[in-house]
Amino acid sequence: MSLARLLFMTALVQAMVALMFPDFRLLILPALAFAAVSFLAWGWPIFRRRPDPRWIVVDGSNVMHWLDGTARIEPVMEVLRELTTRGFSPGVVFDANAGYKLEGRYLGEHRLARWLHLPQDRVLVVPKGTPADAFILRSARGLGAQIVTNDRYRDWSADYPEVEGSDLLIRGRYREGRLELAEIPARRIDPCRKA
Repeated sequence: MSLARLLFMTALVQAMVALMFPDFRLLILPALAFAAVSFLAWGWPIFRRRPDPRWIVVDGSNVMHWLDGTARIEPVMEVLRELTTRGFSPGVVFDANAGYKLEGRYLGEHRLARWLHLPQDRVLVVPKGTPADAFILRSARGLGAQIVTNDRYRDWSADYPEVEGSDLLIRGRYREGRLELAEIPARRIDPCRKA
């Protein structure tokens, strides 16, 4: 129990005692004032609106090849750490064959989420035979999010004309073993975009 919460509870008990016993009525105003101050310290953050998450979609099947051209989970993990440090809430989308490239067997959302230290609902492995690109682009559009990838999605520009814009796709790479992730500009959300 936090100190502020303990003080708040104590002040409420003092106020109730002061109301119940006439000899302690002089204590009611200081007790209520103390309760109000301790409530502000303890209870007020409960009522504050949390900011909406700054979503960003990571093309996991693309990013996992950034380090040396072979499939590795470490680049995805490092990109996720960097994005979280920058205040984003990342989600990752993988092709169905990602597990085979990483471990020689199928890996579903549960296993990849544990590996990446993400909630399972922020990791998607698309069904076999389905390109992840459509899921990535649809997710980004729906969330008003940007995409971390080196893919240009040119084959999808007819359905997703926003790929031609300069702020949707965030590029990255490794140089001399260090991650370089492009600056992520604030995204202007087009209110007329397709949902």
